[in-house]
Amino acid sequence: MIDTTLIDYRGYSNCIKLENENTQVILGHHCGGRVLEYSWRNENVLYSDPSHDGWVYKPGKPTVDISAGRFDIGPEQIIPPHPDLWLGAWTAEIIAPGIARMTSVEDLATGTQLVREFSLEETSSRLACTQEIRNISDQQINWCHWSRTFALGGGICIVPLSDYSRFPSSYIQYEPDGRINFTPQDPGVQRRAGYLEISATPQYPKLGMDSYVGWLGYLLKNDLLFVKRFPTYPERVYNEIAALTISIWYPEDDMCEIEPIGPMERLLPGESAKFTEEWWILPYPFLKPGSTLNLNEIVELVEREAPANCSLLST
Repeated sequence: MIDTTLIDYRGYSNCIKLENENTQVILGHHCGGRVLEYSWRNENVLYSDPSHDGWVYKPGKPTVDISAGRFDIGPEQIIPPHPDLWLGAWTAEIIAPGIARMTSVEDLATGTQLVREFSLEETSSRLACTQEIRNISDQQINWCHWSRTFALGGGICIVPLSDYSRFPSSYIQYEPDGRINFTPQDPGVQRRAGYLEISATPQYPKLGMDSYVGWLGYLLKNDLLFVKRFPTYPERVYNEIAALTISIWYPEDDMCEIEPIGPMERLLPGESAKFTEEWWILPYPFLKPGSTLNLNEIVELVEREAPANCSLLST
């Protein structure tokens, strides 16, 4: 059975809660249309800064770097500032048991309105998250989906690699002066058996990948594996500077940012495009000191418990 209710949560009123026997999802529309909690048996995998509880955006006032389950649009280097989308108040509605929708204002800076729909499966932790980009302007727009999810820090990222990569090390690294290193050799990042493992803070924490496999995992210290599946399109243009499909930001801090990226959407006035990420939380023990991650076991778990092509969203 799935429960769908309104609750007060972390200083916000009328948040939408989607809940089944083991999984709880809390959606907040007050500041950017976010997933505030995604938990398995009361263990949240998302990082939320407690100092921001109840914070709301006021134009012209100082802002904060919001946390938890964030989404955005890009490319990040050329899209204009869009605080009304990123920080502003959205509207929220319950669509059906286990399904909710949040809608942004019409944003003149980007010519878009964003709609995010979330659906929790009744019998598992699977949460489908779809972001729709609507062109509300009078000209073509060329944006892409960005996921900017903050998970709890200190975990291990697992990124399956495509057979071919444009990058000699299978990833790139952003340096503080704005340069992109296409041949990084960072001890915090290992390439092993067709996978990247990020198990420690890199020298420079922002990384990018061009994998088209379509999933990634993040093993947390609370013995949970956070899995994301998402579509990839090798035949399409990805309009980030390095044509990334994934970005990982792994600072020496309380969070790790896990970011699938969508292809460029060329949208004429009145057109829209959707991108869906599917999330799972799977119990799996964190590494003991001195041990090595069993990649085969992780992959078997993901293929068994978080299968591909399982859309949950309403049409």
